[in-house]
Amino acid sequence: MKGFINLIKPKGMSSAYAVTAVKKKFNMPCGHMGTLDPMASGVLPVGIGQASRLFQYLLDKEKTYVARFVFGYTTDTLDVTGVETARTDAKVSLDKILEVLPSFVGEIDQIPPKYSAKCIDGKRGYQLARKGVEFELAPKKVTILSAECLGQTDENEFEFKFTCKGGTYIRSLARDIGEAVGSLGVMSALSRTACGIFKLENGVGVEEFFESSDPARFIIEPDQTVSFPKLVLTDKQATKILNGVFENNGYPDGIYRVYNENEFWGVGSANDGVLRINTYVR
Repeated sequence: MKGFINLIKPKGMSSAYAVTAVKKKFNMPCGHMGTLDPMASGVLPVGIGQASRLFQYLLDKEKTYVARFVFGYTTDTLDVTGVETARTDAKVSLDKILEVLPSFVGEIDQIPPKYSAKCIDGKRGYQLARKGVEFELAPKKVTILSAECLGQTDENEFEFKFTCKGGTYIRSLARDIGEAVGSLGVMSALSRTACGIFKLENGVGVEEFFESSDPARFIIEPDQTVSFPKLVLTDKQATKILNGVFENNGYPDGIYRVYNENEFWGVGSANDGVLRINTYVR
């Protein structure tokens, strides 16, 4: 058994707990793509068995988030679960937010939150932060494809929608947008609504999945998650590749979804007409 479960994680549950529950349901190793903090909800793709090997091809896919930011103070975690570290009386208006928001679209430099999984000398940032260790994280390039303010939701709180590439920290956007409007900002709510082909509309809620007597019906087939051109091998070609014989069959250079005559094998690449399988899921 292999494939993906597009699990819709509820607020208050850790990503690790959700993945462990899927492991127990199928009694197979599982992995997940793109950790969601416990305070966040939404799309959590879980790979079953060897399908998890395809995550490397999905990490750069577009992700969409709906988030709420509260302005006027900040915390050590950059969200409302942290300890307040500074406060300001500066007022924030929708007009000011709309004025600065375009500057956050495109490739930008972003400093990750200290409470994150970023490594510093072999230690996770959140491990050092919890111990009170002082450290700095270097800015990294991230890509924001679109940024929209959906409106005001409470006093000093506004809702946003972001579509971005992998590696973007939404909590850092709360901090940086707050600074750009002359205030401070923290994230008060977050929902991931899409992660590549995994979207809210093709996902399954945790309760429905865990209570199902037929969880396999929620599996998304591995080859549906990658969009490379399809290449089907004959049994003769497949046997030669399995035996380490790589012939020039005139394949155009590129990356492919590779099948034999009966099943999806994985992802392969062709160079100078020769095909090699980079990642097997068979």
